Amino acid sequence: MTNEKVFAMSFASVYPHYVKKAERKGRTKEEVDEIIRWLTGYTKVGLAKQIEKRFTFREFFDKAPKYNPNAILITGVVCGIRVENIEDPLMQKIRYLDKLIDELAKGKKMEKILRSAGWS
Repeated sequence: MTNEKVFAMSFASVYPHYVKKAERKGRTKEEVDEIIRWLTGYTKVGLAKQIEKRFTFREFFDKAPKYNPNAILITGVVCGIRVENIEDPLMQKIRYLDKLIDELAKGKKMEKILRSAGWS
């Protein structure tokens, strides 16, 4: 799938898959939402509106109130590609989100996923 096809996908169409992946591993929708809000700066209401309006990934990230500067601390591999080496800024944001959901599903503690103070 090309980057442009991914960017044109609605965030709302992928969101249930994030939740399902987390719930299969004993995590919650609330934790998924917390991760998304941490990364993007959306409030609970703002995130719900983004899902309801079925914005594309491009629109979802373009409208993000405050993209978290600590996202640069996210490292690792998603789909065989190191997220820190992705050159396209939008694709990197999407893959950062994928990586955070992967970490949640793998059982990492929220403070580590959210790169809280003292995390290394």
